[in-house]
Amino acid sequence: MSTPVDRLSALLAEHADVERQLADPAVHADAARARALGRRYAELGRVAAAAAAREAAVADLTAGRQLAAEDAAFAEELPALEETERASADKLREVLAPRDPEDGSDVILEVKAGEGGEESALFAGDVLRMYLRWAERVGWRTEVLSSTDSDLGGYKDVSVAVKRRSGDDSPDGPWARLKFEGGVHRVQRVPVTESQGRIHTSAVGVLVVPEVEDAGDVEISQNDLRIDVFRSSGPGGQSVNTTDSAVRITHLPTGTVVSCQNEKSQLQNREQAMRILRARLRAAQLEAAEASAAAARRSQVRTVDRSERIRTYNYPENRISDHRTGYKAYNLDQVLAGDLDPVVQSCVDADLAARLADAGA
Repeated sequence: MSTPVDRLSALLAEHADVERQLADPAVHADAARARALGRRYAELGRVAAAAAAREAAVADLTAGRQLAAEDAAFAEELPALEETERASADKLREVLAPRDPEDGSDVILEVKAGEGGEESALFAGDVLRMYLRWAERVGWRTEVLSSTDSDLGGYKDVSVAVKRRSGDDSPDGPWARLKFEGGVHRVQRVPVTESQGRIHTSAVGVLVVPEVEDAGDVEISQNDLRIDVFRSSGPGGQSVNTTDSAVRITHLPTGTVVSCQNEKSQLQNREQAMRILRARLRAAQLEAAEASAAAARRSQVRTVDRSERIRTYNYPENRISDHRTGYKAYNLDQVLAGDLDPVVQSCVDADLAARLADAGA
């Protein structure tokens, strides 16, 4: 079993190797490879920076203790140097903790109405807007891939691609934070359909999967697909609900079904449906192959049932509660307006603590 020292040495060696590769002009002739190397270099850069900071802190503390032994006046500086050394050690342990290999990925996020009828569909629309506003704040790009509207203006289901900004080579992509959103989200409020002013409880399901950047990463045989076309439903206008442009793709080996009807052409809807299908199949592969990844995704929605909630949105009390971390705040209106960072950060912190514990740090 490798020690933290061995792991650090290996990562620093890899950092130097990736740096050499990026200095080779030939590498940049392949944009995809250069992009992947750039992201890996940024990820390893965290380790290199933490290791350098740790080395400097230890050297400063050693020098400080030597000076204090010779001159008592220097002893006053020791507590600050010791705190810096402890903080550098903690930071190094943090960056050495095993990372989710998909953290740099873009994602496909799906919101589905569940129990609660039209009220659930309306809340699905509210949840979607929350994510779109949050993405705008963070600087991510969004693209609605598919949606099925409800009668009162919400969504029965909607799928959205969330992508990092162009030119962003940071090690963390949307998956690093949005992966914690998978699960059942419960709402408590007086629905617009309620004439007696009674508070109802309903739920929506959120599923988040990493988007497949290279279609070749997920092999799908055409013989494994059943493709049906049908007429789009809902508000249309020219050609949307007057031609058979909607597409439903069934992956026969797994029973996975994806439908898309937003685009005007059958070809466009098929392309969008394949993007979603590849992402779902890739997520299933990751769950089967990686025990740690599977554990992180167990909270994601399987059935939209109120009993397996991860978060509650209580409108009368303006309260947001995350049931996995115990986070609670009374600023629901701000959260729904896109101020989701503190809620998600509680999940990021809990995940880091678990990874450090698993690593024996």
